[in-house]
Amino acid sequence: MDSLTQIVLGAAVGEAVLGNKVGNKAMLYGAIAGTIPDLDVLASHFTDTVTALSMHRGFTHSIVFSVVFAPILGWLVSRYEKYKDIKGWSWLFFWAFVTHPILDSYTTWGTQLFWPFDLRLAFKTIFVVDPLYTVPFLVFLILAMRQKRTASKRSFYNKMGLIVSSSYLVVTCFLKWAAYSQFQEALATQNIDYIQMDTRPAALNTILWNANVEVEDAYLLADYSFLDSQPISFESYPKNHQLLGELIHDESVQSMIHNSENWYTITKKEDQLYFNDLRFGLLSTEPQSQDFVFQYLIEVNDSGKVEFTEVKGERNPQKLLSQLWTRLKGN
Repeated sequence: MDSLTQIVLGAAVGEAVLGNKVGNKAMLYGAIAGTIPDLDVLASHFTDTVTALSMHRGFTHSIVFSVVFAPILGWLVSRYEKYKDIKGWSWLFFWAFVTHPILDSYTTWGTQLFWPFDLRLAFKTIFVVDPLYTVPFLVFLILAMRQKRTASKRSFYNKMGLIVSSSYLVVTCFLKWAAYSQFQEALATQNIDYIQMDTRPAALNTILWNANVEVEDAYLLADYSFLDSQPISFESYPKNHQLLGELIHDESVQSMIHNSENWYTITKKEDQLYFNDLRFGLLSTEPQSQDFVFQYLIEVNDSGKVEFTEVKGERNPQKLLSQLWTRLKGN
């Protein structure tokens, strides 16, 4: 999830653990702890694109990280804070650390919660930024913050924030199931035989959903709004995996394929190859758009090793939001 959401979650968890003992400091340390797992993004400044992608939401988003570093930070904070209970501070950091990747596991990217095992949890029921999750949560947190440390209302508001946000996550699971069923029914109605299907919510909402459908030589992309009145239509994107040729055996290429969970296409423009990660869809709702959220230029360096460079085309947030709003309202 986005940084603000993780700050709110961390602060609420910190309050739940130590709020009645240290007041707003519990929220402060919880908020700080809630952002620490995302420091893995700094890896992009010190390593190549493929390695950085593999590391993202890896070790720092694992139970191992939470278990190892929570007591260290708990001990450190207890050294200079008036409240000296190392166990209490350690529990605060542990729960702030571990709830961060648990929440991230509901997004498309997912998390390696059980690192070092190669298992990425990605339930794909919520977009990385979702106001319906964050805003009510933030309102309850602010209300709790304004109460005295021992006030019953403080605990009530904080618990309500946790309950409402968690309940929304549960609702998104049912919404995903409902959307998946609609895509499945459309495929059956249109007599489309497919290998597998992957669904996820569109940006900023859980009303509009996207689907990737794998068939023999292509991927079918489609969207569905719960407000739609017209049948679902599928746009075909050729896999073109054969364009990789011998590059398919390169270690970096294999890593990218692994990162994409095999949801990728290859396109060729002016004798240059591009790797398109389909898990995050398109930046446009226009038919046959080639404006993928994550697209990488494939190049071979002087030593014969394959390198990937992210391609960031012209992005117009205002246009995208307008298209998204129009599509969300139904076809």
